[in-house]
Amino acid sequence: MDVTEIRVGIDIGGTFTDIVFLTSDGTLWTHKTLSTPSDYSQAILDGVQALLGQTDVTAHQIREVLHGTTVATNAILEGKGAKTGLITTKGFRDILEIRRMRSNRLYDISWQKPKPLVPRAWRREVTERLDHRGEILIPFDDDEARQEVQHLIDAGVESIAVCLLHAYANASHEERVGELLAQAAPGLSVSLSSRVLPEMKEYERTSTTVINAYVQPVVQRYLQAMETHLQSLGVNAPLLMMQSNGGLMPAAAAREAPCTLSNPGQPPG
Repeated sequence: MDVTEIRVGIDIGGTFTDIVFLTSDGTLWTHKTLSTPSDYSQAILDGVQALLGQTDVTAHQIREVLHGTTVATNAILEGKGAKTGLITTKGFRDILEIRRMRSNRLYDISWQKPKPLVPRAWRREVTERLDHRGEILIPFDDDEARQEVQHLIDAGVESIAVCLLHAYANASHEERVGELLAQAAPGLSVSLSSRVLPEMKEYERTSTTVINAYVQPVVQRYLQAMETHLQSLGVNAPLLMMQSNGGLMPAAAAREAPCTLSNPGQPPG
């Protein structure tokens, strides 16, 4: 059969990995293989290789690869994300614990909040303040910020979240922290809230940015391994990742905003 275009769908579960080939004329091939928790991308390599061997499809006919994975979610649930630090506005160090001051179980006095992904020792404050319009109330203290950046680097963190008050209205202070981090530790994973979630509400923006920083090194390593395996088979098609809202995003975008991959409960369309 002469097949001109193939779309590949890949879904990874804790037990099995499913691979689907869909041709331009609607022909469907499927393959199920055991997942490889030590390196989930290995099961993808095995599955794609098996289907290529079972069909008359060649790697260069694959036009796109669509992939849903729980790698980010698993890292959060299992506590296996990166050692993460947080830089925030002075006075907001404990926002991850204060949250919205609501209990999930109002009448359960034994209920305890989940531990923050960032230990308090790795939550650092800098002197600066913006109002809700983005106007500067307290200037950014560059020297203090350098000291706090160095403190986190010396502590051995692998990724840093930056969430300053009202940065959604004016990202200049966060961008400056990003510059200091790039100077002090090139290659360190950095998540700025003004890029990850430029919206009001400090707890939601902070927690989302922290999650992004926490899973970013894990997801980046995973995507690198997956792309390497696909390329070894001759597959050079674009890799699109399934988001938690059911949409798709390029792998390059997923590397910068891996928090969007967590809880992929919607089927991709």
